[in-house]
Amino acid sequence: MLARRLRHLARSFASPSTYTSQHATHPAFTRRFVMGAGTQTIDTSQRLETLRKLLAQEQVHAFVVPSEDQHFSEYLAECDERRAFISGFNGSAGCAVVTPDKAFLFTDGRYFLQAEQQLDKNWTLMKQGLPEVPTWQEFLHKKIDPNSRIGIDSTLLSASDAENLKKALQPRGSQLVSLSKNPVDSVWAQDRPPRPTSQVFSLDVKYSGESHLDKIKRLREEIAKKDGKAMVVTMLDEVAWLFNLRGADIAYNPVFFAYATITPERATLFINPKQLDDKARSSLGDSVGVQDYTTFFDQLKGLTKELNLSGDQKVLLGDKSSLAVAEAIGEGKYALVPSLVAELKSVKNDTELEGFRQCHIRDGAALARYFAWLEEQLVSGVEVNESQAADKLEQFRSELDLFRGLSFPTISSTGPNGAIIHYQPDANDCAVVKKEQIYLCDSGAQFYDGTTDVTRTWHFGTPTAQEKRAFTRVLQGHIAIDTAIFPTGTTGYLIDAFARRALWKDGLDYRHGTGHGVGHYLNVHEGPHGMGVRIAYNSTPLKPGMTVSNEPGYYADGSFGIRIESIVLVRKVNTANNFGDKGYLGFERVTMCPIQTKLIDMSLFSSEEVRWMNEYHAEVFEKVSPLLKDDQRALEWLKRECAAI
Repeated sequence: MLARRLRHLARSFASPSTYTSQHATHPAFTRRFVMGAGTQTIDTSQRLETLRKLLAQEQVHAFVVPSEDQHFSEYLAECDERRAFISGFNGSAGCAVVTPDKAFLFTDGRYFLQAEQQLDKNWTLMKQGLPEVPTWQEFLHKKIDPNSRIGIDSTLLSASDAENLKKALQPRGSQLVSLSKNPVDSVWAQDRPPRPTSQVFSLDVKYSGESHLDKIKRLREEIAKKDGKAMVVTMLDEVAWLFNLRGADIAYNPVFFAYATITPERATLFINPKQLDDKARSSLGDSVGVQDYTTFFDQLKGLTKELNLSGDQKVLLGDKSSLAVAEAIGEGKYALVPSLVAELKSVKNDTELEGFRQCHIRDGAALARYFAWLEEQLVSGVEVNESQAADKLEQFRSELDLFRGLSFPTISSTGPNGAIIHYQPDANDCAVVKKEQIYLCDSGAQFYDGTTDVTRTWHFGTPTAQEKRAFTRVLQGHIAIDTAIFPTGTTGYLIDAFARRALWKDGLDYRHGTGHGVGHYLNVHEGPHGMGVRIAYNSTPLKPGMTVSNEPGYYADGSFGIRIESIVLVRKVNTANNFGDKGYLGFERVTMCPIQTKLIDMSLFSSEEVRWMNEYHAEVFEKVSPLLKDDQRALEWLKRECAAI
């Protein structure tokens, strides 16, 4: 298996036109196999002692270490994993606060179990979302002593968070202090990985469906509508989308480190020039200027003078722009707005939507081959651990047309590990997949024509009554979302309850969102829309052309985890009436992978739900079976799993 990975890695350096795992050009490519999210605990005593000495020199009483990098990425390059380094917890969401004598790690319900396993004795886990547990922001202005100096790295704190924090701290006499150098970087100096510099290449318009010039034109129109004079683009996936460029600076995310500024006359891309070869540079044309990434903040300081702002004109900043960016523009000269690029990017064009349909069919063939193979191994008594299983699935995917790599580390989990929502197996220390345990597999891939994310839950032996009942309640929530019809203007916040209604009947629930946006050969998680209980999801209505996951679940700590996830496209639907002349929307499912009927408790299932299952499985078999004509084992498995109930 190692030899296969090395061959893949070697191929990835050859050319972006050949097979390339998008994370293969960075050391994080091997991270899942050497680190994982298991029970490994790192002793952070020395790190915290060194950090506290540096904070004392700055006369800082608390220091904030957020998860994000300077671009507010969800997934990070290894060199930016400061919070993971200082705390030992490597989940993708969380914030650390270090004081002279204590250390706190704030995270949400997806990571409670993982954090409990990874944090050492130096840390207190703050389980956000539970009663009486403050957010890290509330903690700073409610629990930290008055008249404190709160240290921050201004490139890692959003301007909006900073603004709210300053107001909240003011009554207690505390203040935010921007440190000239992040002290965690000083603690980490010896072993900190270098910043990646992957080759950046142009995504052909046959996949993107729109030229970068047309995208920039549309963005300028939106800037004008907001009475803006220019916009600064800081999110990596937004820069990649806007210029039809892709890279591999962050594992699993085909992005590269860059900023951009869009003015009425000029679009400027700030990037390491070594990453942009002649072909990629030529694709941008003369209307796009290229500047060195390291000059961005200096150039930003002169932007308002160059623009000659007048009246109420402002430079627009996306709401995730850092305090450092805002300060470089200058107080009173910028306006924080929901990112205009994110809104444009979230609605896919016809080419992108068709790409999603086609890549999910191909992906379905790989999944069928994998689950058929895994079942055969387990029934035959062959021992397969979670990591080996994940490797096999990646192998099947790597043989697909237009494959570029995984879209996130595969969650391959058996029994109790399935209850760890974002579990990742460690190749050196993970469980053996057991026939008599529930197996949860959440995985996805990057293709030139789209991005996949699918979760299926299987039992290869005899499930218990409890397992079947819980699975059925999750499935009923999944079907409720898939079949939902709702008026234009409805948000994912409002329809989230559809997915939980059946679970609530049994007093069950889950601690994660029901759906997230999915990028087109971009980040597997994208906004601004989604489905969940977070009030932020009520800010963006679902629109035709948006992609979103449908993934209710249930997790019995110490026993099993269940999640059923498919990607759906928001579309217009015809209804018998049209109350309020709003128009109505629904979903088109594109994930083509069976859902195990053996796990259904038929006593709970309605006739409408039975019909949905049969129609879905008929569609899966019709679309996927032609791709399995040379794999009889997988074809027979697909036929059996798609049989009508």
